[in-house]
Order: sequence, then C-alpha cells, then structure tokens
Amino acid sequence: MSLIEDIKKDELDTIEDDSPFKSADSRVLNMICDGDKQRSITSGITSDYNIKIIYDGSKPDTMKLSVNIFTSASLGEHAAEWLIEVQQKGEKNPWEVTRTKITDREVKFQSNETIDIVLKVTSPKGARYGDTINVAMMAASVSDPALNCTIQIATTAKQSVLAIKTQIGHEKAVADTLSARGKDIGLLSILCPAPLRGYVLLEAMNTDRLDEVVRGIKRARGIVQGEMKIEEIEHYLTPKPLVSGIVEGDIVELIAGPFKGEKARVQNIDEPKEEITVELFEALVPIPVTVKGDCVRVIEKEK
Repeated sequence: MSLIEDIKKDELDTIEDDSPFKSADSRVLNMICDGDKQRSITSGITSDYNIKIIYDGSKPDTMKLSVNIFTSASLGEHAAEWLIEVQQKGEKNPWEVTRTKITDREVKFQSNETIDIVLKVTSPKGARYGDTINVAMMAASVSDPALNCTIQIATTAKQSVLAIKTQIGHEKAVADTLSARGKDIGLLSILCPAPLRGYVLLEAMNTDRLDEVVRGIKRARGIVQGEMKIEEIEHYLTPKPLVSGIVEGDIVELIAGPFKGEKARVQNIDEPKEEITVELFEALVPIPVTVKGDCVRVIEKEK
C-alpha cells in the first residue's frame, strides 16, 4: 500500500517530505527522522519516531510546529482512535495531539539550534489488520512562513502472535472452540502443532477481547504473557521434508503399499522427490524398491 494512497491529493500537493528550505537570508530549516518512517505495530503498542528539527540561522526565531493526521479510508468514522503525542527533549509534559485536538504550537529556536522531539504513535486496542495512520509534521518560521519543512510518518496495525496455554491433550478442542468464537475479535489464524503439547498458537488483533473469550473456554489456561516473534514459530509453519531424519543404512519398516509390514535397509535418498530406495530383507532376490518418505518408519538408525 502506498503511503499516500488514502490521503487526499490536494492536501498532499502542498507537502514536501524531508525537504530542507533555504531562505533569502541564508537561513536553513530541516527535519530528519532517525530510523524507518514506515512501521508496523501491534494493537496497544507505541512506536517512537525520533526526529531532529535543525535550524541553521544567525538569529533566534520562533517556529510553528503543526501535526496533520490522515487516516486510511478503511478506518471509517467509528474506528478506534490512534493516539498521537509529541515529546520535546527537556520538557516533562508531552503534547497530546489527539486528546487535546490541538494540532499546532510554537517552539522557540536559538541561532543554529537543533531540537530533538519524539513523535509517539499508539495503535488502539480495537485496530484492524492493515489500518494505517499517516502523520505529516511541519515546522514553519512565524516571521517567514516560506521558511518551512515537512516530514511524513506512516504506521500500520499488524497482528499479535500469541500462545494460549491448555491442558495437555486438549489443544485441538481449545483451538476448535476459539475458531467458533473468534470471528468478531480479529482472530486471523490458529495453529495447533502436534509437537507443541499444552499450547495453541494464534494471530489476533483485539487482544483484550481475546483474553475475555479465552477465560470462558474449558481446558484453556489463559494467554501466555508477552508477544512472540514470527521467527520463534516459523519452524512449525514450514513442513519438514518427508525424508527428514532418514539416512542411508537406516533400517525401516514399510507402513503403506504392497510391502506393508516388511523390513528393509535404506539404500538411497532422493530429497527433491522426497523418495527413498530400500532393499527388502526377506526378498528372495534383492530388488531395490522406491517409496515415498512417509511410507516408512525408521526402526533402527545407521551405526
């Protein structure tokens, strides 16, 4: 999604992103963001954008700092409100833009001064997947409005990856109940991997509402505190090759096909085709037999 596809074109035509301005008397004004200006955060999380306002001028000046907020069209009028705050270094109280509805204020600059501010963007608990808020921050000289600069920030709501603790052996029952009850709470997916006993993994948006639902599910023990990174569970998302763990020389038992129940030794492994070639122990004539990797069970490893 483009940063500005949901912002009115006529409003953006007057905005120049990260463009330092040099006035006729050689004064320069610029804003720089430390880090990525496009981020994704989970519901209820605050992302801090560290911004420097750089004023290069021989005389002090007063700058009007304005914050303009543009929301994606999907948010609608009744969507949960994102919170925008501005914290200036050295000041105790933040400027609560969305709570106060005050979108501009004046900041005094000494000659050749740089002021550090933190733009805080908080995703609401009721955010939906893909909801995006765009913030355009402008600094302009009060004495010479033509001396100005703007920076744009985009923040998108993403899902939380969570784990629910369950009674061992009842993981699937809890997952099925969650699936039936989770349609209205932003539940995106449920994963119940067999090796992970006592837990159900899921992706969700409204974590507060989810907590209420989980408390009402039999055999569920609650949500594990803290979010998980996708890297921590990606090994559950990618199925292992059928020949994983099988090596040449292993003794296996065929569990499917015409030779079901026969024992054999692995002679060759074809990983791309996920097939193995085995030699049956009880065959009168040693004939190689090729089967799929899931048609055998290893009963003795190669020594």
